[in-house]
Amino acid sequence: MAELRHSSSLGSRAGSSPMKRDDTASPLIHEQHADDDDDGRSRHLFRDRVRSIWSYFPFVSDDPRVSQQNSRISLCLALFVVVAGLISILSIVNHLNAPYLCKKDGIVLHCPRVKEAPSLWENPYSATTSWKPCAERRLGGISELPPENETNGYIFIHAEGGLNQQRIAICNAVAVAKIMNATLILPVLKQDQIWKDQTKFEDIFDVDHFIDYLKDDVRIVRDIPDWFTDKSELFSSIRRTVKNIPKYAPAQFYIDNVLPRIKEKKIMALKPFVDRLGYDNVPPEINRLRCRVNYHALKFLPEIEQMSDLLASRMKNRTGSSNPYMALHLRFEKGMVGLSFCDFVGTREEKAKMAEYRKKEWPRRYKNGSHLWQLALQKRKEGRCPLEPGEVAVILRAMGYPKETQIYVASGQVYGGQNRMAPLRNMFPNLVRPLNSFLMQCLSWIGLL
Repeated sequence: MAELRHSSSLGSRAGSSPMKRDDTASPLIHEQHADDDDDGRSRHLFRDRVRSIWSYFPFVSDDPRVSQQNSRISLCLALFVVVAGLISILSIVNHLNAPYLCKKDGIVLHCPRVKEAPSLWENPYSATTSWKPCAERRLGGISELPPENETNGYIFIHAEGGLNQQRIAICNAVAVAKIMNATLILPVLKQDQIWKDQTKFEDIFDVDHFIDYLKDDVRIVRDIPDWFTDKSELFSSIRRTVKNIPKYAPAQFYIDNVLPRIKEKKIMALKPFVDRLGYDNVPPEINRLRCRVNYHALKFLPEIEQMSDLLASRMKNRTGSSNPYMALHLRFEKGMVGLSFCDFVGTREEKAKMAEYRKKEWPRRYKNGSHLWQLALQKRKEGRCPLEPGEVAVILRAMGYPKETQIYVASGQVYGGQNRMAPLRNMFPNLVRPLNSFLMQCLSWIGLL
């Protein structure tokens, strides 16, 4: 019975499921259906995963209305990406074609050839060519020159710095003498601590022309009056010196603070006198007087004018009319670098020597040197440091000057020597420096040697 029940049970199971019977009869068919079930499950899982991913994007939906709106958003996003890509590509192309961009190969810079703009050498402010000079004397401005015995006293100044700074100091001295109705003693060009130059006023400028041209404005004498016997006192005695003049002082400051001491002592020295008179806080006639001094009264000696004309003609002949030249005044001498108290790239030995130099020349500013690094960073951030030759080269390239530009360097010995000049020379191979031999030829030609 047990065997029958077992057989019947087997038979009932087999009879109730013909498919299963077939499956058992054909194992190949069973395996094929199993694979189909696995593929279906995989496809369902993949769809579920995709739906879960797109569920993070709110603009994707199965709703036709929502789908139409989302397609517009997608189109706008695609357009935005395309426009941004085009702008980026154009900016990259323009950057690569920039005239100042150079490729470095070792220590040599290879700069791309740039077509020189026709307006590069033209005056960008063409309207200034029609301006009229303002140096003419105006009636009713400041009182006329008083008699010699009616002046309030004598003033004396040292013109410090380079030639440009000395010219400014001379112009200011004439203006201050006019403001205080004082007699000006011919200024002395102070010996520079870097150049060690012994040149005097009369070695550069025409003294007779200077005095004669300004005779209707200010009384000027060549030397200290004879009645003042102790001339050394004027250079050394604090009793004869006005030292509290602020930079860019107004005209009223001289009337209120300096004039009383001149009336008392009759002769006073003003020092230091670098930038000791303002421009916007003085009468207009005083500024016109400055123009007359700078552009008319200060006239170079004939030999110097002859030499300058020769230099200019030689430089023009070297380049030709189609290739203008540039005179570049690099302010990167040792004295300028030291006085700036800025930090520049260099070796440890070079930095140590510069620190010793600054400590020796400007001990009050140097102090113990602990504050100088922060001061150098601040000045660099504010753009108050002298430009290195390499930085000047980058600026000139950015302005559009091609590498073929003829450049004459007018400066003293550049701090750092040839290594510091290398970037400028690599970007502009037509660099002429120094002009010593050329100057010697010119001086010999006009008979000064």
